[in-house]
Amino acid sequence: MAEVTLATDTSSGLPVNWGLARRTAARLVPAGPPVTAAVATELVERLRADAAVAEGHVRAVTGLGEGLPLLPADVVDRPAWAAAAIDGMAELTAGAQLPSTAKAARAVTSTTAALQIGGVLAFVGARVLGQYDPFGGPDREGRLLLVAPNIYAAQQALDVPSEDFGLWVCLHEATHRLQFTAVPWLREHFAAEVSHFLSISTRDGGAMLERLPEAVKALKESRGDSLALVELLQGPEQKAALDRLLALTTLLEGHADHVMDAAGPEVVPSVATIRTRFTARRRGGGLIDRVLRALLGVEAKVKQYAVGSAFTKRVVDEVGMAGFNAVWQSPDTLPTRAELAAPETWLARVP
Repeated sequence: MAEVTLATDTSSGLPVNWGLARRTAARLVPAGPPVTAAVATELVERLRADAAVAEGHVRAVTGLGEGLPLLPADVVDRPAWAAAAIDGMAELTAGAQLPSTAKAARAVTSTTAALQIGGVLAFVGARVLGQYDPFGGPDREGRLLLVAPNIYAAQQALDVPSEDFGLWVCLHEATHRLQFTAVPWLREHFAAEVSHFLSISTRDGGAMLERLPEAVKALKESRGDSLALVELLQGPEQKAALDRLLALTTLLEGHADHVMDAAGPEVVPSVATIRTRFTARRRGGGLIDRVLRALLGVEAKVKQYAVGSAFTKRVVDEVGMAGFNAVWQSPDTLPTRAELAAPETWLARVP
């Protein structure tokens, strides 16, 4: 009998059935809280307008974005957010160059990955308040999404004024939009870093298995820090790429957190109460929820907010917002992970 050779698929991008991921997320994401039509209509209209208002305040705080149009947001429900997040993920990872694999194997992998991604986004989709996707929208040039049912649920749980909370959320997401629209090189740099990391992450499978016992031991010592496990499984090149990505996302999240509070009580009168209660909410949740958040890396993301915000505050206190904005000059002026933890080292390096 002649030997059968399976054809290989050399296409770029992750082996994910993105359509299946969308359907899985839509099926699994829970329905939002019940509200009257009048409440829903008022919230949607207000959030759409608040996004443009918020970006005006963000520009006043940061000094970025002069002359750019002030745009509204797309206010969506949970399934629509999950679908948009999957589309953005597919676009962001399209440039990854992975090793050739047999079509049959790729088909199995793409199905499994789609089910996993759909399940993860169904979980996150019931919690995320908003997102700026620099690769989303019909023209793939960026889209700001606000998840109305989650904003409403969080506002009710925190027992804070609806008008204040909606605008406060918009300040964070509008900061992300401004980061990518006012810094012309950032979008392509971020995409290139993601593609590079994904492209090299499959080259060192054998070495990764050799590091697994050491990584599991370290995971126990770190009390279940999923990011610690990921880092320990990386080779030197992967670790360097991951460090750059984590440093960038930590800066973006921390800067947005700093700006949303720096706008101050004249913009959001109850900002101090919202921040206190929201921070407690980030750390809370039941046992199952906390376990899932740890497995999905959400806890690591919460730490990013704190580290990035502390870096931003220290630098702004030292050299003002204009001095801080040197981070946006080029990829070379972005802080490293080590510099995020020790802002004085970045201040000494970047004039």
